[in-house]
Amino acid sequence: MANSPQAKKRVRQAAKRTLRNKSRISRIRTMVRAVEEAIGAGDKDAAQAAFKSAMPELHRGVSKGVLHRNTAARKLSRMNARIRAL
Repeated sequence: MANSPQAKKRVRQAAKRTLRNKSRISRIRTMVRAVEEAIGAGDKDAAQAAFKSAMPELHRGVSKGVLHRNTAARKLSRMNARIRAL
């Protein structure tokens, strides 16, 4: 258990940061899921529109530190390849 004022503050900061990061990750997953559903339905236009909105969200996740740069690049590359294949 945290006893010093500094340790107590760090616990509070970590809790706030965890909530913020959970929200960001959830938003990213939702947008990626929208792209996957459009691809599954075979709707190229909807998939491209969803991809356009998901792309900046993934990049934002990288800049905020909730996603690794290569992970985001891999996901975007694979989604884009699947959209082009439709």
